[in-house]
Amino acid sequence: MQASEPGSSCGNRDAIEAEAARLLARLNDGVSPEEESDICDWIEADPSHAVAFARAESAWEAAERLKSAAADITLPPLQQIVSEEQQRRLSRNIMVAAAVAVMLFIVAAIVTVRTFSGVDRYETRVGEMRDIALDDGSILHLNSDSQAEVRFTDIGRKVRILKGEASFDVAHDKARPFDVEARSALIRAVGTAFNVRMRPSIVELTVTQGTVTVHSGGSMGQKVAAGSGAVIQPRRISLTHLDPRLIGQRTAWRDQMVELDGETIEQAAGEFNRYRATPILIGDTRVSALRIGGRFRTNDSREFLSALQLSLPIRAVTGEDGSIMLLYRDEEPMPADNGQNP
Repeated sequence: MQASEPGSSCGNRDAIEAEAARLLARLNDGVSPEEESDICDWIEADPSHAVAFARAESAWEAAERLKSAAADITLPPLQQIVSEEQQRRLSRNIMVAAAVAVMLFIVAAIVTVRTFSGVDRYETRVGEMRDIALDDGSILHLNSDSQAEVRFTDIGRKVRILKGEASFDVAHDKARPFDVEARSALIRAVGTAFNVRMRPSIVELTVTQGTVTVHSGGSMGQKVAAGSGAVIQPRRISLTHLDPRLIGQRTAWRDQMVELDGETIEQAAGEFNRYRATPILIGDTRVSALRIGGRFRTNDSREFLSALQLSLPIRAVTGEDGSIMLLYRDEEPMPADNGQNP
């Protein structure tokens, strides 16, 4: 455990409260929908923000009760109670208190809207997979190390993928389209099944049943039917036809499997690293371009490592932290000829 400097936690809390006050001042001054969304994202970015705003909500309610009580009290003229200097100090304090009350009111409103707007957040740890039954009968499948938010209303169903990969079995409801957001991509379905993977620079869509409509940035919507997919970038959608083998490979994780069909060792190691707390590393450039095929369990990479060492000139070295280093296995040298052989 690392020691912290005295007052560091207090300083961090003060910084959070100061940032909240700054953002609230922006809200009170009028902001665009984009700025308002950024402010809401900040509120949700850290549990300490939510705690601070919950306290603010309580403070606002207390202030409202005090205000109601004060309305029933009749005081003599101010001049009869305090001196001129005290009046000036009191006036300044009243102005500060009023500003704080306004900010607390806005904070309370934001917390109420964000807390009770029906947003549910789901996530998985590295190596964990979850099947989540949604209120409408749809199923959300989350792959390893993934995060998603779900919000249903009377007029629509929306899922936002924040990280990783998700697969959907969407319950049919013509009156409420099912929207999935992933970076710039918006995928709309009514009753269908599809898979969405967030790669470093693209969003990869695979449709296994029905048809979806895809938008990205300002691009026109394009329909993607079962047996097809799309590579989605900001303002660009590239449609692809997928054979059953490739669809099975992309969705093998639903069965907790990694399916390889001639991928390089570098690509294969990257797939297994999605399910490992400690990585498989390439320690020799000669290993990277070698290729392998097969079907392996996501929760047991020993099968994969055994296959590598049996079929390819590779040896796996386990580190103290559990990581695996893949090295090229040079051929054993032939015994030296000492002149005794004919």
